[in-house]
Amino acid sequence: MAERVRVAVLGGGPSAEHEVSLQSARAVVDALPKDLYEPVAVVIDRRGRWPVELRRDWADVVFPVLHGPFGEDGVVQGYLETLGIPYVGCGVLASAVAMNKVAMRRAFLAEDLPVTPQVWFTEHEWRIAIDQWGLVKSLDWPMYVKPANMGSSIGISRVTSMEELRAGVDLALAYDRVVVVEQGVSAREVICGVLGGYDAPDASVPGELIVPGDWLDYEAKYLSQAEIAVIPAVLPERVVEEVRELSLRAFRAVGGYGLSRVDFLYEEEAGRLYVLEINTMPGFTSRSVYARAWAASGVPYPVLLRRLIDLAFARSGS
Repeated sequence: MAERVRVAVLGGGPSAEHEVSLQSARAVVDALPKDLYEPVAVVIDRRGRWPVELRRDWADVVFPVLHGPFGEDGVVQGYLETLGIPYVGCGVLASAVAMNKVAMRRAFLAEDLPVTPQVWFTEHEWRIAIDQWGLVKSLDWPMYVKPANMGSSIGISRVTSMEELRAGVDLALAYDRVVVVEQGVSAREVICGVLGGYDAPDASVPGELIVPGDWLDYEAKYLSQAEIAVIPAVLPERVVEEVRELSLRAFRAVGGYGLSRVDFLYEEEAGRLYVLEINTMPGFTSRSVYARAWAASGVPYPVLLRRLIDLAFARSGS
């Protein structure tokens, strides 16, 4: 048997998405074809401490299955760049831009992608505002209040009054010093996976998230046993093609590489799509909509992992 490729699979980390990351990392370790790869689980604790000192000769490639700040925002990617170790997924710039909802929106607008109305402000601006309503008055109820740097629906609130807005901002500020407030839209939630390098990446079939209530919160995504998605989504062919095209444009807008999941809002009556966000390291749990979208597109999970590792080596020239 040829020597197997040693894959360091990073999981955990100090972000609020620690547990989700551990689930994702465990799924990757279990699914990597053992005849080709030697997976090594590297669990980073909640204080950011690593169990090993990662060196160039310790692993052939790194799969950083880390979600949220300190793992999905370019920090770990920059560390791996300095070590010269090939790694799966987007690079430093794309990771940082996609993690920050303010920078991400600016990138989308620069590429003329359709987005919902949004405002943002710092904690200082919120605290000193004599008229806090003035910071969001360009929007209508309902609104969604979010930390600028967070994922997995953590720290997000749907608000319909000033009292709820203040509570939502306080919650968001527990995770970040910058808050984003987005216009609520009555729409279906659609996702699409992107896979590939800088040149000619591919888009998966779209999926639709099943939203219990007003929105899909953390508990519904990761703690409930209920089905969370329909894949492929039941959409007009025109909309399917537009979702796939916009996904590739969003990927290009942030300089994506390897993989991303692009989330949309689809106003069915108006036939209008909005690009909501791009996630550079989407969940890789057994229920992952990213993996399921690619499976429905003819790329089963083990093959998906192999393609991502091949892309990591291709970028590094290994």
